[in-house]
Amino acid sequence: MNVLVIDIGGTNVKILATGAASPRRLSSGQEMTPEKMIAGVKKLAGKWKYDVVSIGYPGLVIRGQVISEPRNLGPGWVGFNFESAFGRPVKVMNDAAMQALGSYKGGEMLFMGLGTGLGSAVVVGDVVVPMEVGHLAYKNGTYEDYVGVIGLKRFGKKKWRRNVKFGVARLMEVLHPDDVVLGGGNAKKLKELLPGCRKGDNTNAFLGGFRMWLEEEEDKNSTSPKTRSSGTKRK
Repeated sequence: MNVLVIDIGGTNVKILATGAASPRRLSSGQEMTPEKMIAGVKKLAGKWKYDVVSIGYPGLVIRGQVISEPRNLGPGWVGFNFESAFGRPVKVMNDAAMQALGSYKGGEMLFMGLGTGLGSAVVVGDVVVPMEVGHLAYKNGTYEDYVGVIGLKRFGKKKWRRNVKFGVARLMEVLHPDDVVLGGGNAKKLKELLPGCRKGDNTNAFLGGFRMWLEEEEDKNSTSPKTRSSGTKRK
């Protein structure tokens, strides 16, 4: 099964297909609607062959359906029919959850994506649980306002790093994870990490996108009864 993985961000849309040597990208932003994204991805993919599509979406996704419009993109995402637009089966997951799935190594893992906004997810027992920590109230705004790119520009790197450290520490106190991954494009701007934390790699979003289809591929090639429980599993 050839998979096309699409990682939608507030600054760029990045894509990678099974067997491709390296990702490709196009600019996104406030004018990026789903129609523009589809057209751009199809053109960018060129001659890449793919049977199914995985989409990492920067917003709330419940049971594979987009529930809320993104804060950093154009409108029209809720209710959009991605399968019809691509003409192929499509799975949609929150973008932070997709990168978390690709970053997972076992145990209970907390993932925080430091990008244009703040993505977050927990992986427990191989099941991905997306969260919206970035929208929680904090001081005079939300966590995203302080640790997202807006906070980085407003406060500067030094204070931004303190805000990130504070937020990560509070979540660790609540969740007691075995592993904490700090991903997203701005994770590279961090100097010191709290014990138990590691920096993620944005390419893990593509690994997560490929993993989204592994269960179906294994089931197709197996004659044994299905025993897996529902949920998005890590492989």
